[in-house]
Amino acid sequence: MFDVIIAGCGPTGAMLAAELRLHDVRVLVLEREPAPVPFVRIVGLHIRSLELMAMRGLLERVRERGRQRPAGAYFAAIDKPAPEGVDSAYAYLLGIPQPVVVQLLEDHAIALGAQVRRGAAVAAVEPDDDGVTVELAGGDRLRSRYLVGCDGAHSTVRKLLGIGFPGEASRNDTLMGELEVTEAPEEIVARVADTRFSFRPAGGGAYRVIIPVAGVGDRAEPPTLDDFRQHLRAIAGTDFGVHSPRWMSRFGDATRLAERYRAGRVLLAGDSAHIHPPIGGQGLNLGIQDAVNLGWKLAAEVRGWAPGSLLDTYQAERHPVAAAVLDNTRAQVALSSAEPGAQAVRRLLTRLMDFDEVNRYLLEQITAIGIRYDFGPGPDLLGRRMPDVEVKSGRLYDRLHHGRGLLLDRTGRLTAAGWSDRVDHLDDPGAALDVPAALLRPDGHVAWLGDDQEDLDAQLTRWFGPPTD
Repeated sequence: MFDVIIAGCGPTGAMLAAELRLHDVRVLVLEREPAPVPFVRIVGLHIRSLELMAMRGLLERVRERGRQRPAGAYFAAIDKPAPEGVDSAYAYLLGIPQPVVVQLLEDHAIALGAQVRRGAAVAAVEPDDDGVTVELAGGDRLRSRYLVGCDGAHSTVRKLLGIGFPGEASRNDTLMGELEVTEAPEEIVARVADTRFSFRPAGGGAYRVIIPVAGVGDRAEPPTLDDFRQHLRAIAGTDFGVHSPRWMSRFGDATRLAERYRAGRVLLAGDSAHIHPPIGGQGLNLGIQDAVNLGWKLAAEVRGWAPGSLLDTYQAERHPVAAAVLDNTRAQVALSSAEPGAQAVRRLLTRLMDFDEVNRYLLEQITAIGIRYDFGPGPDLLGRRMPDVEVKSGRLYDRLHHGRGLLLDRTGRLTAAGWSDRVDHLDDPGAALDVPAALLRPDGHVAWLGDDQEDLDAQLTRWFGPPTD
């Protein structure tokens, strides 16, 4: 019997498996595809996801396989640079092939002890009070204490549970790809004034092209080079001489959010729980961040130290985040419309983004560094993720590689001794912190700030269960 079975070995499923293995949870990942998908699509890892990679010691492995680009021009591809002084040590975009991300995360999970079984499609799910029985398409029956559906937009797990997936069906497509061009760069800059599409350098002489297309095509068939040429001529009056595509893909604009993320011992994460248009590049990032939020909480439940309501905070925290992402992608899609009203609003927003506060707010929304979970009243930092500040041992995130909580203490008189099996203690009077002490959850969010031991003990119990010694 496994502790957790994960359906789907995409970036969300692989990241979740690794997070669970940090806590010695017995994990099996089921992937319906017999081999990794050969299709290569470039995705962007945003600031918050890069921070999470740094927290788990994965950043260098990821960064060496990607292309680093300046932050900015995220919202509806409006060409504005990132505001000055973004609150992160990783204020850039990392372009990287999605199969590379998946393989790196899968290798990481396997190295930690997770099992991955390919060619294993979930056919039936039978939850009960003690666990979940999972039946595979070939007839095998597996038993687990919990099941997590990370099996994508058409999630079998979600459908078998009957969890509603309300929202809007696809009405329009978006073509996306990286292609080389024959037209001179200065001519491209002069022509790309029509804001209904995006045409940005992708390195090595190629451009990343994003084109909104009226109507829905056959997504079983990838777009062709002629499709790109045709739609570029229609929208820009030229096809820019596009040729030699690195990759091409087609996306719909369906926007849906699961009614709930948990049904007893079965949970949903990633695209199984939410889908939206690719504009803004938030989908993969949102799924990875789901996994890091859920992993330590589910592990705590399995290991027996979770406070009673801890696992319920997964939905309480992540469902509103996904709802906000769906709303900002709806807004971005609307701003890509050719309708005069939408274009007027786009021109207005383009001018408003010259104000630092507006530009900063939109960047923080897209990159997820503006998220603040509701942990109750307190300083603004409470509920936010802690930046990777300098500490006496180097960088703070280096102390979070093992997925444990952390008490960062500048007072020298606080303790987390009763929780030492779950929470590390870093006594550092010189830490780059404006408060006496901070308690960090394994996902890097600030659970407590202050200098009172009794208050700290209450929050340690709230997030990490009762003391053991």
